[in-house]
Amino acid sequence: MMKKVDSAPMPHFDCADVRKGSVNREHSAIFLMREREADGQKTGAGMMTRSLMEYFNRAPRIGTISTAAKDGRVDVAVMGSPRMTDEKTVVLGSGSNRTLENLQQNPNAVYMIMEPGQGLMDWKGVRVYLKMKDLATSGPAFDEYRRQLIAVIGEAAGAMIHALVTFEVTEVRPIVDMGQGWEAGI
Repeated sequence: MMKKVDSAPMPHFDCADVRKGSVNREHSAIFLMREREADGQKTGAGMMTRSLMEYFNRAPRIGTISTAAKDGRVDVAVMGSPRMTDEKTVVLGSGSNRTLENLQQNPNAVYMIMEPGQGLMDWKGVRVYLKMKDLATSGPAFDEYRRQLIAVIGEAAGAMIHALVTFEVTEVRPIVDMGQGWEAGI
């Protein structure tokens, strides 16, 4: 949920100032929120844009997927295979591993992409919250996914894939969330 920004006067600066970091973090977050409000944009799960898809699918990139078992046991795994196929859908090829085991017990996951910066507040990235919609261990979609994976990274990698998992994107947040919206994280 986005915080309500009051209409108090704010120092003058433009997009270039925000992007090059010559304004403080609080003012840049307010600027970005007001810019979105002025453009009539929504935030949260209601606004998954092409820019998010491009960022999510950019190569090379690597991220982590976090899952939890029914009993609350958590797992995090480094994973480079997830792909955003449309503005609300992510697909992931999974081996027979703890991530797959957890998803069979609890359909919720978070995929996080991080790009280090000089300081913590300079890091870029997003946390993409996911809910599993489908898990296929055979069939045309599974076969096509494996075929494409083999074409890109080889037969050995394709042989490790035991399931194709399809997720719905439920929420997107920046990795450092100060109320500025996920767009500021990419």
